Amino acid sequence: MPRWFLYSLVTMLLWGGWGVVSKPLSTTLSPWQVQSLSTIGVLPVLIVLAARRFRISDFGLRIWRRDGFETRPYSSNLGRGFWQAFAAGVISSAGNVACYQALATGGKAAAVMPLTSLYPLVTIVLAMALLRERLNTVQWGGIGASFGALYFFSVGKDSGWISPWLIVALVPIALWGISGFLQKLATRRASNELVTFAFLLGFIPVAIVLPALRPFVWDLSGVTWLWLFLLGLFYALGNFTLIIAYGAGGRASVVTPMTSLYSLVTIPLAMLLLHEHVSGREGIGIVLALLAVVALSRETPAEPGEALADTDTRH
Repeated sequence: MPRWFLYSLVTMLLWGGWGVVSKPLSTTLSPWQVQSLSTIGVLPVLIVLAARRFRISDFGLRIWRRDGFETRPYSSNLGRGFWQAFAAGVISSAGNVACYQALATGGKAAAVMPLTSLYPLVTIVLAMALLRERLNTVQWGGIGASFGALYFFSVGKDSGWISPWLIVALVPIALWGISGFLQKLATRRASNELVTFAFLLGFIPVAIVLPALRPFVWDLSGVTWLWLFLLGLFYALGNFTLIIAYGAGGRASVVTPMTSLYSLVTIPLAMLLLHEHVSGREGIGIVLALLAVVALSRETPAEPGEALADTDTRH
């Protein structure tokens, strides 16, 4: 089994676990508190990335290689890539809060996670408008499938025309889509490792600011703290194993859609562990959302010589 395939599977499992753990925490704590306190699980991955991959000092960048450290001078392009990825992390953190709010509003993990994974739709629209990129036939089909998914998720049996959680779930789709676009720009200027580090680093200021804006409950049980730690760790480790998959030879056109299907892990775990039931209508919406994710991720191969360092460190 190729190493990139193995790490891609690990990424799916980690993000699938993140989706399952999100539900009980979101119904116990406020979404703001979940996002802020779960950042403790991001810290170990940040430390490992900083220690093993690179360090920034004296306005230079030291990149870890198998034969030692290679020093690269600081450049404006590198700096822009770092700050674009950092901004993507801040925006993605806000998207996470909205995702947890959708779960707290009554959305099932088995439905919210596949629906919010449609965020590449926003990334593609931004790329078309600002980078003059064009859609291929498969991606157009993905857009059609995404609208079909929204239709089947929109009507709740007991909630009238629009399911209450659906409106909230549109927010992370928008924010994660903007975050994905910024990551797309960042990976054209900086390495996958640096982009991942800067992206996760963007979670820190959000974790610090939220307690000052919202009242928090700090007297939590040890079990709750453990689940918060695991939530952040699953999320951050998934980003870490994703860049390893790219570095091990995995092509973005294969690894990205594969890891985006983490809902295939979340759905059965939510049904088994959280006793969630998926209706026939929701099932159709889930299938359409998963098909849309695969189709939207099928980018047209770049021309020879064109930079292709796109990576999706999300979610």
